[in-house]
Amino acid sequence: MTASLSSTWNYAELRPDQLEARVAQCPLAYVPWGALEWHSVHLPVGLDGLVAAAIAERAVERTGGVVLPPMYLPITTLPHRFSISFHAATVRAVLDDLFAELARVGFHAVVLLSGHYAQGHELVLIDAAERAVEQHRLLVLATPPLALLGEEYLDHAGRWETAQMLAIDPRLVDLQRFMAALEQFPAGHVADLGVLGELPLAATAGGGEVVIEAALAELDRWAQRLLQGDSQALRAFYDRRRAAYESFVRTYFRESYEEAAAAWWADRLRRD
Repeated sequence: MTASLSSTWNYAELRPDQLEARVAQCPLAYVPWGALEWHSVHLPVGLDGLVAAAIAERAVERTGGVVLPPMYLPITTLPHRFSISFHAATVRAVLDDLFAELARVGFHAVVLLSGHYAQGHELVLIDAAERAVEQHRLLVLATPPLALLGEEYLDHAGRWETAQMLAIDPRLVDLQRFMAALEQFPAGHVADLGVLGELPLAATAGGGEVVIEAALAELDRWAQRLLQGDSQALRAFYDRRRAAYESFVRTYFRESYEEAAAAWWADRLRRD
């Protein structure tokens, strides 16, 4: 059975004639961006990209456009044997090339959904997004999906990341393993388990579905703004996101985001 235009959104699976029609119909590209990173003992290391891809797939069904394959190119992952990160300069270069290519293809707008919440990582994405506006007149919204709902939802391996994974694929979540590991740490030292924010034991699939749906509603509104060329709203959003990281930059940044993240994490472990 051949997929119709309205249900065909995966860039990698489309023929040139299908892409031509799809881009003409809605020149919007979704780019899921993830990390292979330690997410405590109960979650998969690829959670960031898995969540971003699932949300992008649901968003494109509402708004039109296409979805590119997930890209796992983070900076400043939490220290762990199985965390993989890249230098900021590498990620900047990839982003600049990617946005230039998407503009050349004919997209007018891009939504880069970053499942990875690290401070320096998001700031690098924002810088690249703003360069794309200046250099290619390509409006790029680069954001963690839940940042559209509020800072309180941006945890790490805690309630909200776990809830999203439970809603998307509960087979990949093992809360029993987390409960067993928690017994080895004094109360208040869950950062040693890679958890930032509320404990994941409060997570439910229903709660994950609620926040995903709320994020999708926001993404629908943003898709309309981007396709209408609303660069002012985009600029205001980035101003707010930068303000959220102002204290981090002022306190920890010296030479690089990699060093800043290492200093922040060491400080967090000392405090917890």
